[in-house]
Amino acid sequence: MKPKVLIAEDEAPLVELLTYNLEKASFHAQIARDGEEALLAVEEHRPDLVLLDWMLPYVSGVEICRRIRRNPETHHVPIILLTARGEEDDRIRGLDAGADDYVVKPFSPSELIARARAVLRRTRPAFGKDLLTFGDIAMDLVGQRVSRSDTPVDLSATGFRLLRFLMEHPGRVFSREQLLDSVWGHDTYIEPRTVDVHILRLRKALNLPGTDDPIRTVRSAGYALELKNQLA
Repeated sequence: MKPKVLIAEDEAPLVELLTYNLEKASFHAQIARDGEEALLAVEEHRPDLVLLDWMLPYVSGVEICRRIRRNPETHHVPIILLTARGEEDDRIRGLDAGADDYVVKPFSPSELIARARAVLRRTRPAFGKDLLTFGDIAMDLVGQRVSRSDTPVDLSATGFRLLRFLMEHPGRVFSREQLLDSVWGHDTYIEPRTVDVHILRLRKALNLPGTDDPIRTVRSAGYALELKNQLA
């Protein structure tokens, strides 16, 4: 599954350059052209990384950093600030606001992508792994295989993507709309109830004899992947 990167930038040529290079490097790029749109995109689409221009219209990048960090639902989202302000005081201000890294314009797209990968490895280790584990569930990302307690689990391609997303975000509750956006893609027009069908199929596949259901249904909120002892 490609990491989702939100490009919060109002300079059209830079947006085009970043989008091209990120997609080429196997990232999925989303775009917000002002501060208000960026905050809404973070809330609705939950990107894996935000590339955030300091001087956005309406809401500054530094203020967006602060709001993302104050929100319990988004405080974990990694942020790289993009700015022409290269003085030490500016760097300190950006990092103090919650940025994980700070890149001064002009910059090399290849350097930015390397920094993006480094931030993701640090904040989301799952992106640097070939094997994901959650309790007794193991997912081989290279071989596209899943097992539970060393017993193979047969999943469809969609079921595999859905389980991978949940395993990359253990314990977090996602609404149907957020799962549709992250697993099926934000340009796909599918009824939210479709998620319920696939969750049901995933449960049936994972719930082997003698095992606990690892998927928690949160009424009126969505679904989360959690171990039973985490629910107590």
